Amino acid sequence: MIGRRDREGPLMRNNGTHSLRKSRIITAVAIGVLIGCIFAFLYPNGFFVSDTPNRNISLAGSKTQENSAGCESSDRVNMLKSEFVSVSEKNAELKKQVRELTERVRLAEQGKDQAQKQFLTLGKQYKAGPFGTVKGLRTNPTVVPDESVNPRLRKILEKVAVKRELIVALANTNVKEMLEVWFTNIKRVGITNYLVVALDNEIAKYCESNQVPVYKRDPDDGVDVIGRTGGNHAVSGLKFRILREFLQLGYSVLLSDVDIVYLQNPFDHLYRDSDVESMSDGHNNMTAYGYNDVFDEPAMGWARYAHTMRIWVYNSGFFYIRPTIPSIELLDRVATRLSKENAWDQAVFNEELFYPSHPGYDGLHAARRTMDMYLFMNSKVLFKTVRNDANLSKLKPVIIHVNYHPDKLPRMKAIVEYYVNGKQDALKPFPDGSEW
Repeated sequence: MIGRRDREGPLMRNNGTHSLRKSRIITAVAIGVLIGCIFAFLYPNGFFVSDTPNRNISLAGSKTQENSAGCESSDRVNMLKSEFVSVSEKNAELKKQVRELTERVRLAEQGKDQAQKQFLTLGKQYKAGPFGTVKGLRTNPTVVPDESVNPRLRKILEKVAVKRELIVALANTNVKEMLEVWFTNIKRVGITNYLVVALDNEIAKYCESNQVPVYKRDPDDGVDVIGRTGGNHAVSGLKFRILREFLQLGYSVLLSDVDIVYLQNPFDHLYRDSDVESMSDGHNNMTAYGYNDVFDEPAMGWARYAHTMRIWVYNSGFFYIRPTIPSIELLDRVATRLSKENAWDQAVFNEELFYPSHPGYDGLHAARRTMDMYLFMNSKVLFKTVRNDANLSKLKPVIIHVNYHPDKLPRMKAIVEYYVNGKQDALKPFPDGSEW
């Protein structure tokens, strides 16, 4: 028995060991299957990925990136162009704004300068006084003399002028006979502050030989050609350029044409309260000093009557002008227009003096005064009215300007005979107007 157990013992031990090993294998397989299921569930595409698909994807991606980069580059260029155009437009707009702001600053500074000038002109500011007592400023201050403008003329004026004012006339050889009547009567009246601006050498020598103060300008082609050969109107237009130097030097000028007879000293009859004080081409109180002219247009019905203001022009052949900023501006305006337009100097003179500011035009801010029409008389007043009126014919004018009649020299001589030599019928041979 004991032998059998001995024989069976090893066998039983071997069978138990084998069963245990088999169970372990089954357990391991089960665990492996379980883990495989878990990984299959978690990684359906496999745990390891082949390199070949990656390479294909990479190549395809690189090609796509190249195409995409090309598209992005083209889009970028277009975007930059668009941005450049936009920036350029903004830059242009900014430049425009800068110009506008610069112009505003300039205008503001100009307004500031004008305000300062006005303040200097007005001086201390005052409150308005009682009703009916307030009067505006009429007299502008004179400019500071600029002696560097024309030193030679300055020396002449220092000798000739009285109280920094004088009579000035322009003359060439064409008006030599009238010039003689002109300065002869100036001397007779006792006027010493007068000067002839000679426009040619012959007149300069003629004045020197007759002890007439004379000034011959330095050569100037723009003036000399007209001065030597020009007629009465052409020469008259030169005065606006020439007078500027007189005013810059600080002298008041009584500008005179040579077809004028002096019977009294005009400086004793000036007001000197305005920039320009001029004789009128008017022939009565209305035309000389202004009037309300009613225009009738029946088609307008109730509003058929329109009121207008009229005044006959100032005579540009005899006016007193003070050395002020508005006076110099007037000379500049007239001279500039006459250099560009085929216009009559007297018409331009009055337009610049009277036209108000309006859109597109800045008017001249100059004070003006009309001279007494019976003291500073034109030849229409004399021959049409005064000589035919017993009371008016007793008046003695200061000057008589033969501006309305072409036969100037014989009428000038007749005026001298009538007023100086007392010949009562000296004016009778002449018609009121002119004979064509």
